Amino acid sequence: MRSPDHPDAERGRGAASGHVSTRFGLATRETDGDWRDHVEALDGPPVKLRTTVTEERPKTILSFNQSPDIAFDRSINPYRGCEHGCIYCFARPTHAYHDLSPGLDFETQLFAKPDAARLLRETLAKRKYAARPIAMGTNTDPYQPIEGRYRITREVLEVCLDACHPVTITTKSDRVLRDLDLIAEMAAKRLIAVAISVTSLDARLSSKLEPRCPAPAKRLAALGRLVEAGVPVHCSISPIIPSITDQFLEEIVARAGELSVRSVGWIPLRLPHEVAPLFREWLDVHFPERAGKVMSIVRSIRDGKDNDPQFFSRLNPQGVWADLLRARFRVACKKAGIGKGQFELDCSHFRPPEIGGQMRLL
Repeated sequence: MRSPDHPDAERGRGAASGHVSTRFGLATRETDGDWRDHVEALDGPPVKLRTTVTEERPKTILSFNQSPDIAFDRSINPYRGCEHGCIYCFARPTHAYHDLSPGLDFETQLFAKPDAARLLRETLAKRKYAARPIAMGTNTDPYQPIEGRYRITREVLEVCLDACHPVTITTKSDRVLRDLDLIAEMAAKRLIAVAISVTSLDARLSSKLEPRCPAPAKRLAALGRLVEAGVPVHCSISPIIPSITDQFLEEIVARAGELSVRSVGWIPLRLPHEVAPLFREWLDVHFPERAGKVMSIVRSIRDGKDNDPQFFSRLNPQGVWADLLRARFRVACKKAGIGKGQFELDCSHFRPPEIGGQMRLL
């Protein structure tokens, strides 16, 4: 939908504009209303935005981190940017580093890394490499639509299966089922765990929040299929947006319990850097009557700020509203019979892959 206050809002996209970051001194762009009317009178309405994919050739594929409040120390992102277009995505600011908009550019100007599997194989074969679970889905969804063409995620999983290297996957897509053959085989060897994010149970709301994600019903069905295949699965209710998606908390937990999912968690809305103004624009377009209330609650759990970047507290909101959410979640889990499910992946069988037909000398 388009808004009079945001005439450039694109149907089927999460961001209402191509908001450009000023953190790195980039030039900003603003279209004058009279000029827009003049151009449309001559050339017709603007052409619908199309997704473009640029192939890039990085020298390395594993990213390492030392963050003390997350459970992994290494990750792989087969793509940059994400066509799912989730307006709340905390990874949007990464596009600003490349002189691109964290808004519409993040959703439409994507980058693929076709050499990911080869680079991973070379990394795992290094003499000093020590295996620990690799996280996929940390800065971009490994099963966004372009995976259907590139199959980079599948190739990475093939390398990990061959090397008996553990992996965790986080996605908002039932496309993960296309690799169920590999995932089930890895699960039998305790090499994989999959998390699927379910933000709401309202398909119409989801189409505004996450315009190119599969509907919530498809994600729940994927959780059930993975459970049936013996795959350790986690249902992530994230992010919880106050006065927008929190109403679905109990029902999502209950549905997960019915599917025999044994691990459920929730993450509060985070608005780092350029995500905050983009989210405010989204509220103005879709929920103008609720915008003030939503942001007031967000600030109340973030010590009066739009965002808290500090380790530990960024994932641990404070205040009355946050306490109420925790209590609701705890009661819902008890009713659904869901405990604190934990998955221990096995690194002990890791074997360095062959490079050029020769095993690494130990």
